[in-house]
Amino acid sequence: MSLTPKTPSESLTIHTDLVLPSETNHIHNLFGGELLARMDRAASIAGQRHSRCITVTASVNHVAFTKAISLGSVVTIEAKVSRAFKSSMEVYIDVWVEDRESGSKTKANEAIYTFVAVDENGKPVEVAPIIPETELEKQRYDAALRRKQLSLVLAGKMKPEEATELKALFV
Repeated sequence: MSLTPKTPSESLTIHTDLVLPSETNHIHNLFGGELLARMDRAASIAGQRHSRCITVTASVNHVAFTKAISLGSVVTIEAKVSRAFKSSMEVYIDVWVEDRESGSKTKANEAIYTFVAVDENGKPVEVAPIIPETELEKQRYDAALRRKQLSLVLAGKMKPEEATELKALFV
C-alpha cells in the first residue's frame, strides 16, 4: 500500500498546562514521572495525527531533564513525528517553561519516544512516510535512522555491519 507522505507540522501537538502542588516533589519541582506522562500523551496524539490510527508507546528512547520546572510554572510541550518507518514513528518532544512576567519561553527538557500505529485488534499498521521541511526537522529525520539502527544493534536484531547510517559516523 502506498501512503501519501506527510510533514512533521501535520502532527504537531502543543499541550500547555500549569504545575500544581500535587504534581511536585519536596522542593516544589515537577515530578519527573508527571512530565513523562504529559510528554507521552502529547507524543501519542502527534502519532495519531500522523497515522490516523490508535498509537501505543513502544519505547522512551531519550529523556533529558535539563532544567527543573517549579511549582506554578506554565509548561508547554511540543511533540512532532520526526520520522516514520513501516508501522513505527519517532516522536521528538520539546518542553518549554514560560516566564510569567516577560512571556519568554526557555527550553527545559526534551525527549524522543517511539510509537507504533495499530488497528483495533492491536495489530501494527503501515504509516505514511515523513517529508521534513525545516532544517531542524531534516536533522532530526536523519538522526532518527541512526538512533533506530543503534537500538536494533544493541537489541541484537541487526548486525553492526548492517547499520550503514550508524557506521558512516565512524568511518
